[in-house]
Amino acid sequence: MLLLSGIQLILIVGRCECMDNLLIYLMVYAGSILMAYNIYRYIRFSGRVRRHGNWDREGRIFRIPILMLILFLIGYLIVALFGEPDLIIGGILFGGSVFVFVMVLLIERTADRIQENERLEAKLTATEEASKAKSFFLFNMSHDIRTPLNAIIGYTTLANGDGVTLEQKTGYLTKIETAGHQLLDIVNDVLEMSRIENGKIDLEPVCMDLAACVQEAGDLVRNQLEGKKIRFSVECDIAHTWVMCDKHLLTRALMNLLCNAGKFTQEGGSVALYAGELPGSRETGRYEIRVRDTGIGMSPEFVGNLFTPFERERTSTVSRIQGTGLGMAITKNIIDMMQGTIEVETEQNKGTEFVIRLEFPVTDPGEEAGGDDTAGIRFDGVRALLVEDNAVNMEIARLLLEQAGFVIETAENGQTAVDMVTGAVPGYYDLVLMDIQMPVMDGYTAAREIRSLPDPFRAGVPIIAMTANAFQDDIQAAEKAGMNGHIAKPLDVAVMLRTLQTVLDTEG
Repeated sequence: MLLLSGIQLILIVGRCECMDNLLIYLMVYAGSILMAYNIYRYIRFSGRVRRHGNWDREGRIFRIPILMLILFLIGYLIVALFGEPDLIIGGILFGGSVFVFVMVLLIERTADRIQENERLEAKLTATEEASKAKSFFLFNMSHDIRTPLNAIIGYTTLANGDGVTLEQKTGYLTKIETAGHQLLDIVNDVLEMSRIENGKIDLEPVCMDLAACVQEAGDLVRNQLEGKKIRFSVECDIAHTWVMCDKHLLTRALMNLLCNAGKFTQEGGSVALYAGELPGSRETGRYEIRVRDTGIGMSPEFVGNLFTPFERERTSTVSRIQGTGLGMAITKNIIDMMQGTIEVETEQNKGTEFVIRLEFPVTDPGEEAGGDDTAGIRFDGVRALLVEDNAVNMEIARLLLEQAGFVIETAENGQTAVDMVTGAVPGYYDLVLMDIQMPVMDGYTAAREIRSLPDPFRAGVPIIAMTANAFQDDIQAAEKAGMNGHIAKPLDVAVMLRTLQTVLDTEG
């Protein structure tokens, strides 16, 4: 078209008697080219608008301007190629093209502003939702954290009062310990839910006895349930018991279900745990786990939100029962990570049954970790360097370790620990217990500094992380820094003693 127009323009210039005719044809040709460009721009604009949203109903409306512009262009070309336009017609044609160009430009700018406003509104909505979620989270946590804190502070005050007998003080300390574990469970739930949602938890399958895992989960809650005078039974009907599975996460899911069943079942009720095997292949076992109780049940309205974080049914009975509303959300996420399913059948005042179906690779029988008996573990005369910047944490750890027979020396940061190991006689320290987050020098850097010492006896001293950084990636970070083990805070004495024994036996 442009080539043809150029040829026509040359012919016109050749026969033009004055510059006025040349100006007229230039205006007509420029208007035609500009109108063709307007059509191109409008087609691109309409396509962008369609991609931005659903404009199915307005599709015909978008076609009308294109048809109109094409008709205008055809008229322009007819005049340009075959007509004898005068100055008025040429001005109208050129001015119309400029007008359409400006209008398309304004429409594009308006659409950009609308889209920008939509993006800002979406950000504002997301911010408001995040603020509501934060407020809701703080509201739940304020209540659930203050409940065990109130017990800890209250019973501590009572235990320190005048005229308290040894029996009363022992009872108060037992209740303080229980409240402390409740508080730790709340913190663990919140942190674990956050890590699951952020994708920071990966499955770590190990060779395990599935039937034994189910029995162990039942044993962990048996005393609690029987203490409430709730009948409790565990039944396993599994042929292929040895599987590859993340035992820690599966136990966590079962414990959440069993603890919930105990919370919402009244005295004289019953809770049953059943694990069975479904037909499967030789390489993969299919399993079904059921947790049934005769508790208060749930309303149909609440079942739809059962696995939503922080959701709890609002009834007078449920409101008196402590909990974060995270247990079911964590359980659902764990089962989803294992590519299984979880279903619930419930009726108010008649009970609830959860049904989990999972598939695990079947494996040959192996060996699992030993039991929790630590009564015979002693470390008499073993010299350990305890590196801790918090005075309270240092005192607690020191007293617990000294009770187990350790001879303890202390350092308040990583740099001091490095200096003490460097300045001591080779082999003086049998063990270094290292906190991670400390001033001057953190635990990871201190461990690397010790490992780089030229003397092999000093550089090879066993180092164990003793830290509140308690997740799997923290354990891996400790290994990368050259540490031999990891003990999480708050300290579980049995776990601590077993870890110390394993590291000292392994490292000689």
